[in-house]
Amino acid sequence: MTDRITNSQLYQLIATNFRELIREPGVLFWGTVFPILMSIGLGMAFTRKKDVVTIVAVAGENHLVWHPNDSASALLQFLDAGRSSIEKDKTGTFSRTITIADDKLGNTTFVFRSMEWQQAMVLLKRGSLNLILDEKSGALQYHFDPMNPEAQLTYLKLSRMFNSKGTVLAGSGTSVVPLTVSGTRYIDFLIPGLIAMGVMMSSMWGISYAIIERRSKKLLRRMVATPLKKSNFLLAQIAVRVLMNFVEAGLLFLVAFLLFHTTIQGNVAALFTLFLAGNFAFSGIAIFISCHTAKTEIGNGLINAFSMPMMVLSGVFFSYHNFPGWSIPAIQKFPLTMMADGMRSVFIEGAGFGEVAFPIVILTATGIVFFIAGMRFFKWH
Repeated sequence: MTDRITNSQLYQLIATNFRELIREPGVLFWGTVFPILMSIGLGMAFTRKKDVVTIVAVAGENHLVWHPNDSASALLQFLDAGRSSIEKDKTGTFSRTITIADDKLGNTTFVFRSMEWQQAMVLLKRGSLNLILDEKSGALQYHFDPMNPEAQLTYLKLSRMFNSKGTVLAGSGTSVVPLTVSGTRYIDFLIPGLIAMGVMMSSMWGISYAIIERRSKKLLRRMVATPLKKSNFLLAQIAVRVLMNFVEAGLLFLVAFLLFHTTIQGNVAALFTLFLAGNFAFSGIAIFISCHTAKTEIGNGLINAFSMPMMVLSGVFFSYHNFPGWSIPAIQKFPLTMMADGMRSVFIEGAGFGEVAFPIVILTATGIVFFIAGMRFFKWH
């Protein structure tokens, strides 16, 4: 009899715990849906595609005579011999495309695009390309960051392609010029993204989770019994978090400056304004997410559902140009993408207010809209 009761209790406890588990939407999302979404997103970015398209910038002395009828350039002779296709964009810039077929490793398509050296450096800093070709007297110079594995792979594929044809491009004059100056290294790409991500995560967890936890513990119910204005309470949360974000970002930059000699090449005032706009945008979103929720489990799900996709998609750790072309316009509109791209333009491209005015306006407007909506639907209990 005792064994039957014990077995019945165990069964009922298991069934009860299981029902509690599956009734929590946050548990179902993070245990089932989120891993699937992460695998799809990262798979799209890193899984080997049937055709790998690599953009190679062509700069230097001969880039101004880049024309399909030009025969002076050894590179153009090679491309003509390889029957490369010719394209012309709206600005009148020519590009040449050649595909190397490989049944085992997949086809590789190289797009040789003529551009000014400064433009090529900007695209390299943004992660849109990873190697620059410079032809001088029939000899090629490869400019890339030796610490970038994608750039090394591009160099190896290009040199193998040139060598296999036995052209003058494979001559002894060919050389590798490492790009190790500030702004072209991976660490220079990473630091602004980490600062932007830090603002997002600090705002989400420091504001949203703190409010939800206080609501779940009935602390907000006690606050509303006092003559406390809703706006003052929320603005105080934002002010403290913005101050903490400045301290955290400053310490991160100090470490990067001391260890890796990372510098700010653009307008510091523009960077400061963009940083404030990003703080206000994510603080407003954090207020909106936490305005109504009373369960920490649901709050965890909402915070992570908002922040985790942007951590993967917004180009914090790697360029979002790894994703399919149709998704890039949408990714560029994410708040984290706009803040990270804007900060990179100031850090490594020397941008000023004119270049970052658009993200400043959009991020500020985002913060205002979500803060007003959060104020409207905010519940004390």
